Amino acid sequence: MTGQNSATASDYVFDNDGDHSSDQHRYLAQLLDPLTFERLALTGVGAGWNCLEVGAGGGSVALWLAERVAPGGRVLATDIKPGLIPSRPGLTVARHDVVADPLPVDAFDLIHARLVLSHLPRRRQVLRRLRAALRPGGWLQIDEIDITRWVAPPTPGGREGELYGAYIAAMTRVLGAAGSDPTWGGSAAREMAGAGLVDVDPVRWTEVWERGSAGLGLLISNSHHLEERLVEAGMTVRQLREVREVMSAPGFSAPSFEIHSILARRACDD
Repeated sequence: MTGQNSATASDYVFDNDGDHSSDQHRYLAQLLDPLTFERLALTGVGAGWNCLEVGAGGGSVALWLAERVAPGGRVLATDIKPGLIPSRPGLTVARHDVVADPLPVDAFDLIHARLVLSHLPRRRQVLRRLRAALRPGGWLQIDEIDITRWVAPPTPGGREGELYGAYIAAMTRVLGAAGSDPTWGGSAAREMAGAGLVDVDPVRWTEVWERGSAGLGLLISNSHHLEERLVEAGMTVRQLREVREVMSAPGFSAPSFEIHSILARRACDD
């Protein structure tokens, strides 16, 4: 679970300079890109469009957009630490904090942000800024998660289930302590409507994660990436080692968190 902008770079839980950052973005792309791309395609994004990718992370969505807006289009990919975003024709990469740094007004045909706003205590302010950055009639897509109903698997029980449940609970505490809200995806559609966007279209998606899946790969990567914070949140190094073994074991499976993808528009007469 990750976003790429926060109130300040030092407050952000996941660091693009970390030893496990590349793995994290690879798993996120495998897990989320199919739904993200399917939803973005519904906007009709194509040649000549001007797009903004907020918190671009590893750059997979920005690259997909750059291919579709050619020829003549432009994609601006932003991040607090944009060093992992590859360069491509038609793709501009910039360091940018969506909370503090200015955005052009009435500029973009399409804006996309994935796992970004849930990490921002001032997310309502950011939503209003993103709406203003759209041209009238332009599209905003927000992809987020909601862990409200994310539970430990019924099997295996005993020690394995307890370890997995303890890990998810500790991860939730770590995110909360940093000002993130990993349940925000469930209210994102309502928040977007409250920010003045129209034609709000939410979808919700879940799956079962099995050994070797991108979802469990992401959780294992996060357990390394956030080890120090997880220990501060109550887990031991031994428990973290054991829960990695549990998530890598044959036969282990677990339900995913909910993934919410919401499309909306700025009104044409706005």
